Amino acid sequence: MPTDLGISLSSLVGCLLVFCRVTGVFVFLPIPGVRSGPDLAKVALAICITLAMYPLWPKLVQPDFMVLAGWIVLEAGLGMAVGLIISFFMEAFSFGAQLLSLQGGFSYAATIDPNTEAESTVLVTLSQLAAGMLFFATGVDHQILLSFANSLEKLPPGSVVLSQSLGMQIVKVGSVLFTTGLRLVLPAIAFLLMMDLALALLSRINAQLQVVSLAFPAKILATILILASLAAILPRIFVKTSQPVFETLRAVLQG
Repeated sequence: MPTDLGISLSSLVGCLLVFCRVTGVFVFLPIPGVRSGPDLAKVALAICITLAMYPLWPKLVQPDFMVLAGWIVLEAGLGMAVGLIISFFMEAFSFGAQLLSLQGGFSYAATIDPNTEAESTVLVTLSQLAAGMLFFATGVDHQILLSFANSLEKLPPGSVVLSQSLGMQIVKVGSVLFTTGLRLVLPAIAFLLMMDLALALLSRINAQLQVVSLAFPAKILATILILASLAAILPRIFVKTSQPVFETLRAVLQG
């Protein structure tokens, strides 16, 4: 008995719009290796995610070319907004690591940033790799895919409107997360500052002591010990920090 495997034009239009929404996320996705990876692999991943959401594809009436082009731009803009929110979330840890590098003496050593392939400090690169690992280990990727799937029901393709409130939500989550990055490293920065004051006072009391040559090794060792003590609670900090991100994502993806 012959079987009809044809796909209607309305389903193809819905597939195209879902693909544009998914692809827009990869523009700002800060996972190490994603931006510098092969374009074919990123396209294949976007296609796989789009096909996985086949039951939620909308069936739209065939629009004219201008309407379809407008829908594509709006869907890509919504995907890029989601990617930008995730980027703020991941960059909060890099921001804190950059502040700690300046105070801990790691700014003199540079390595290659896996995202931009430019020179970066050791702690910033380490924080990006750790955040990328925790992104998958704590299930944040599952939450994002679930939010995308729910958005196809709450905010189906073809009904997206990019308003000023969307920009305000992105700015708000960015300010909150960068503040969080500062709060994460502020105790360590205060401790290193007190170490500088103690060494300066010791050098002032006894000028014959060459404490300047010991300042950098002592601060680097103290920074490593602080980071080692925080390694055990970093997953909990990562999960707790992601809560406002998911709230903003739900607000953005549900209209």
